[in-house]
Amino acid sequence: MNYQEALRWIHGIQRFGMNPGLERIKALLDSLGNPQRKLNYLHIGGSNGKGSVAAFAAGVLETAGYRVGMYTSPYLVQFTNRMAINGEDISQERLVEMVARIKPKVEAIAADPDLGHPTEFEVVTAIAFTYFAEEAPDLVILEVGLGGRLDATNVIDPLATIITTVSLEHTQILGSTVEEVAGEKAGIIKEGCDVVTGATGKALEVIQQKCRDKKANLYIAGQDFEARVQSSNLEGQNFQYRGIGHTFEDLHITMLGEYQAGNAALALAALELLEEKGFYVREEAVQSGLGSTRWPGRLEVMRRAPLVVLDGAHNLEAFQGLRHSVKTAFSYRYLVLVLGLLADKALEEILQEIVPLADSVILTTPNSPRAADPWMLQEIVSGLSPGPVHVVENISGAVKLALSMARSPDMVLVAGSLYLISDVRHQLTRGSASLL
Repeated sequence: MNYQEALRWIHGIQRFGMNPGLERIKALLDSLGNPQRKLNYLHIGGSNGKGSVAAFAAGVLETAGYRVGMYTSPYLVQFTNRMAINGEDISQERLVEMVARIKPKVEAIAADPDLGHPTEFEVVTAIAFTYFAEEAPDLVILEVGLGGRLDATNVIDPLATIITTVSLEHTQILGSTVEEVAGEKAGIIKEGCDVVTGATGKALEVIQQKCRDKKANLYIAGQDFEARVQSSNLEGQNFQYRGIGHTFEDLHITMLGEYQAGNAALALAALELLEEKGFYVREEAVQSGLGSTRWPGRLEVMRRAPLVVLDGAHNLEAFQGLRHSVKTAFSYRYLVLVLGLLADKALEEILQEIVPLADSVILTTPNSPRAADPWMLQEIVSGLSPGPVHVVENISGAVKLALSMARSPDMVLVAGSLYLISDVRHQLTRGSASLL
């Protein structure tokens, strides 16, 4: 088996669909010797910001000298991005070896009619647990895949838990109200655990009740800790952190968008709580670690003249943040929007949020079976856009058209599904001739 064959086997599991539940992952991990029990964890759930929070926490801890594993999804460049230690992805060779080892275990469970076939995410999560257990990092930062209560990562007893913001998403699975979604997200809260959250409103009320039920210690953004942005430009932003026990006056991050300062604050609050568990971090590591953190595809500036920005906004809340950032963080004469969405999102609400900002809109098709039909979106966008609306299904062609329309003082914003962002970023980074 080579790397491509291993990936085909993993992705081939998609045909068995999504089936929330913990029975299969527990059986699979048991057959592997329960590697998840050998590690320390920071568990991160929520609707938006999970990856950025994980990156900030990892950046600080790594700068402080710790070996840090990180499990995230989806990947932006290549599959091996999903599991890394101190920024170094699992090797292709190691992944192949682990797939060969886990494949018969998966097949044995699939043959059990009471369990059924493990899902793709369950299999990848089991691989990650096994890999990290064998490499033995000091801490694993573990990002929830979907929801929380029935997510395959929810088989651990973490040192601390972060629940970022909570908004309506995946309503067919998580529930049709914010309270129901929050209940699923709060399902990762364990007995007596330290919990940090950026949730507000009704979602926060659900999390507060869950913490009371579990006798968990809850720390709330804006009440127990906060970030105050002091200045920002295209090089990043400076902010003050007032924390649970620490205050840092002049922190710098290169990531754009006020919400990223809030994400950094969530990470810092969790790291404060980890101090009680032996993970000590000096202020210099905080300063340097935050400043060196990168998380591609989130308000990422790819070019300056014209300004080309990529953002993987994937739900309404993320697009609301993107709209605010476009209006406050960037200067431009003319805005060309390249947009590609997935069909299972709140499409009309998302389009109403972002389209009116654009002078021209180009609709394209993300590389996903769940991609929304751009021709169908055109009907909605045409009633919202003050300028022309184009449909270019081919991603490379869509970006090529956008760049041809933009001059030096203009801005090209590529937004939507991370499947779209991944492809565009790859092409721009490689300097594809088709985009020049």
